[in-house]
Amino acid sequence: MCADRTNASEEASLRALESLMTEFFHDCTTNERKREIEELLNNFAQQIGAWRFCLYFLSSTRNDYVMMYSLTVFENLINKMWLGVPSQDKMEIRSCLPKLLLAHHKTLPYFIRNKLCKVIVDIGRQDWPMFYHDFFTNILQLIQSPVTTPLGLIMLKTTSEELACPREDLSVARKEELRKLLLDQVQTVLGLLTGILETVWDKHSVTAATPPPSPTSGESGDLLSNLLQSPSSAKLLNQPIPILDAESEYICSLALECLAHLFSWIPLSASITPSLLTTIFHFARFGCDIRARKMASVNGSSQNCVLGQERGRLGVLAMSCINELMSKNCVPMEFEEYLLRMFQQTFYLLQKITKDNNAHTVKSRLEELDESYIEKFTDFLRLFVSVHLRRIESYSQFPVVEFLTLLFKYTFHQPTHEGYFSCLDIWTLFLDYLTSKIKSRLGDKEAVLNRYEDALVLLLTEVLNRIQFRYNQAQLEELDDETLDDDQQTEWQRYLRQSLEVVAKVMELLPTHAFSTLFPVLQDNLEVYLGLQQFIVTSGSGHRLNITAENDCRRLHCSLRDLSSLLQAVGRLAEYFIGDVFASRFSDALTVVERLVKVTLYGSQIKLYNIETAVPSVLKPDLIDVHAQALAALQAYSHWLAQYCSEAHRQSTQQFVTLISTTMDAVTPLISTKVQDKLLLSACHLLVSLATTVRPVFLVSIPAVQKVFNRITDASAQRLVNKAQVLVCRALSNILLLPWPNLPENEQQWPVRSINHASLISALSRDYRNLKPNAVGPQRKMPLDNTKVIIHQTLSVLEDIVENISGESTKSRQICYQSLQESVQVSLALFPAFIHQSDVTDEMLSFFLTLFRGLRVQMGVPFTEQIIQTFLNMFTREQLAESILHEGSTGCRVVEKFLKILQVVVQEPGQAFKPFLPSIIALCMEQVYPIIAERPSPDVKAELFELLFRTLHHNWRYFFKSTVLASVQRGIAEEQMENEPQFSAIMQAFGQSFLQPDIHLFKQNLFYLETLNTKQKLYHKKIFRTTMLFQFVNVLLQVLVHKSHDLLQEEIGIAIYNMASVDFDGFFVAFLPEFLTSCDGVDANQKNVLGRNFKMDRDLPSFTQNVHRLVNDLRYYRLCNDSLPPGTVKL
Repeated sequence: MCADRTNASEEASLRALESLMTEFFHDCTTNERKREIEELLNNFAQQIGAWRFCLYFLSSTRNDYVMMYSLTVFENLINKMWLGVPSQDKMEIRSCLPKLLLAHHKTLPYFIRNKLCKVIVDIGRQDWPMFYHDFFTNILQLIQSPVTTPLGLIMLKTTSEELACPREDLSVARKEELRKLLLDQVQTVLGLLTGILETVWDKHSVTAATPPPSPTSGESGDLLSNLLQSPSSAKLLNQPIPILDAESEYICSLALECLAHLFSWIPLSASITPSLLTTIFHFARFGCDIRARKMASVNGSSQNCVLGQERGRLGVLAMSCINELMSKNCVPMEFEEYLLRMFQQTFYLLQKITKDNNAHTVKSRLEELDESYIEKFTDFLRLFVSVHLRRIESYSQFPVVEFLTLLFKYTFHQPTHEGYFSCLDIWTLFLDYLTSKIKSRLGDKEAVLNRYEDALVLLLTEVLNRIQFRYNQAQLEELDDETLDDDQQTEWQRYLRQSLEVVAKVMELLPTHAFSTLFPVLQDNLEVYLGLQQFIVTSGSGHRLNITAENDCRRLHCSLRDLSSLLQAVGRLAEYFIGDVFASRFSDALTVVERLVKVTLYGSQIKLYNIETAVPSVLKPDLIDVHAQALAALQAYSHWLAQYCSEAHRQSTQQFVTLISTTMDAVTPLISTKVQDKLLLSACHLLVSLATTVRPVFLVSIPAVQKVFNRITDASAQRLVNKAQVLVCRALSNILLLPWPNLPENEQQWPVRSINHASLISALSRDYRNLKPNAVGPQRKMPLDNTKVIIHQTLSVLEDIVENISGESTKSRQICYQSLQESVQVSLALFPAFIHQSDVTDEMLSFFLTLFRGLRVQMGVPFTEQIIQTFLNMFTREQLAESILHEGSTGCRVVEKFLKILQVVVQEPGQAFKPFLPSIIALCMEQVYPIIAERPSPDVKAELFELLFRTLHHNWRYFFKSTVLASVQRGIAEEQMENEPQFSAIMQAFGQSFLQPDIHLFKQNLFYLETLNTKQKLYHKKIFRTTMLFQFVNVLLQVLVHKSHDLLQEEIGIAIYNMASVDFDGFFVAFLPEFLTSCDGVDANQKNVLGRNFKMDRDLPSFTQNVHRLVNDLRYYRLCNDSLPPGTVKL
């Protein structure tokens, strides 16, 4: 009767649960009701004995939601409450769940079945082998019985996933035990999996029916006999691929998935036998067997099509296994031969994929293969080149050149752009490998290059063809040239950049070949461009390009696009004409530069950028782009021109003067508001390079340059867009400020250059210097917006000029500051008037920050003091609060720039600015810190802590007075401590920052403390050692326990070691026991175990290992204790 009642209550509970679940997932259920149901279900799961109901639910329901819920209850019970479950109940659960799985595994939905497998594996993770001794033997038996093989393989894969690399809810000792137990089983398991795959293969193999093709038939060939010495394996790999039924297909895919996961963690060893490797390769052939796919589609039925896809998937899985093995860098000696065999077998597949000399069929073959298979295959090739090439190349029997031939075919027949990019990456890796090999063995340079020369020239030619519309129009037109990716480049720009990187790397290895391949192609396209002049006719509104036929316009479009790409290629190669090779490659470089100068002058003279065309939306951007790219390519040769300049200085050649003045004739007409921004900016950048990198003495006297000076200083001329204006002003300032190379000081003409610079700056800052502080008030004459525009335009120019001069000679900086002096004083006078306009304050502080970084010596101490004092007076606590709390990101930026200026001040050596230290520290600790300390936002914090760090780092003696005597008697006398309260407050702020969630700030501040310890022995100072050391260690340990900054585990471990190593005895004897005593959630016995397991090691690796063990086990014990039912008595 009682049993009936129990059954009735279970039955009722099941019906109630089913209806709750249906209601929960119904569209009409409100979120409020869902929350109620969730709470109800959670409460039910927490009850002791809820699992019995769930066992009944699992065997009696067909509702997926109910089954999933019941399994979740079990999962929670096993992973979080297992310790408190009575052993009788555990035995029952261990016996019932596997029975349930065996009874229903064929009928359960796959996701329920997999979840049930995981729950059983979770029990094994806790109890095997002590309380669940047949856990693993059961899995092996399932695999060996044909009826349950698939189920056994699923259990095996789950076990590998959950036990080999378990998550952290186990003690370290248990994790190590599980790994050892699994390693003991590896040989048996691999043997079983090999057996399964071989059996399926042999059973379906058709060798008897069709004899394999003879080794001399078309399928193999010279390369094959080279790659595979043993004809037997060649024969094996030539067998036709068997046709598998769906069941066998499924079993093989499960076995390969198991292998891939096992290979991810087991070491390379003899357990991985040659027969296993050969079998995996047999299955890898499924991926490149088009015949099977064709048969599937010919036979028509959708069943067959699915089969074709499944077979492709077997190939993908087999390649995953191979790549897992390939990615291991540490290869034991005895495994090297296996590796060689793997490469040979994979290259057999590569040859199979790229077989056929007619290009189209290779590409169509690749198109027919599964995309994931191609991806895996490319991964394999990348791993081969990046990890193993250096190891394999030394085998005389390994034909690297033939391998490159195959890789070449594979690369240039890729069906997708992504696939092609990935292959280009492989070539880049190979070229890097060659370059570093040659650098390390310069004596063999010729031999190495001769071996690979043909392959490299072929690669270069093909990559160049691929970026030209002339050869590759269909593919190039598919590339998107509008949407920017994360690197701020379009798909087309990425395609071009990656291609040009390969070209440049070949150029580095074979400069003459590369140049003679590229230059004629450039020349051809230049002829078309330079020939456009004859088609220009004058029309009513200006000049028109008289090319109108659709076909001609299309051909011109393609030619211009190609010219633009080739100009970029020529620019990319500029670095290979300078330095030691300047003289030997001079004539080639001169040819290039003269062509570029000619092209830019031609474009500027006939104003191709303003010409009317038949297809303006296409041809106009093309013409502008070619012009801009020619200027950019010429700019790339500025270092070559600089080297030519110093040679010319010795021989004074007219040729150089002509080059520069013609370039200026090409640039000057483009510096105008009528020219498109793209072209204008290219011209400005070239002008900056001539002024900054080349610096010819005669530049300032060229009429074209005089024109630019006049245009920029003319108040009535229309201002260029801001970016261009800034660049041109930088160039003009640099022409006057930078010392001329190869000339003694007395020939630099500083007096006259100084006067010219002063008048240039005076003209540029005319309107700015006329602003008056009171003009900003209520009775101002000029609207505020106009004032802001003047401030923005002037300061952006002046700031850029100062920034670019900051690393130059003292004389240049002196002249610069003399010219700027009045503007700087005006800025300081205006600053207070704009303190509530955070956008203006931001720009002004940017300007002052640049001045402090670049010209503080020139500004002199008295004026610098005046600036700092003005700022300190202006940034009151109220002003700081207003900026940080109410003005959003601009307000925070203002405070950050102010702190950056103070960072420069506190770093200044000498005594000049030391008097400011007390007020700077007070500002930080009493005014800024209280405002930001409790705010979760990271704004301002990073800059504040950097300022505190720099204050300590560069002014250590402000806190620790070191006497000569103390340094002689190192270790006896303690250094005198001064300004102790300020030091303690700073350290406390650092400590607080480790309790906040911001990981960047945590990382930065930990680095600062470690640096102070390395440079100034911070942790050894008495005040730190006695009052702070173990507080910091405690905070860092708590952070590890709470897993709040897990990405920094390693850094935190090292910092704890560095702190503890100051006083190991104190750490082991006093701190550790005290830390454990204060830990809640663990009992006395567990604390003892934790203490005992922390060995007294004093070396860094062992100590940090002990720290991580302590943290892991402490978390594990807490988890276990939380899972005990209330009132449990622990013995």
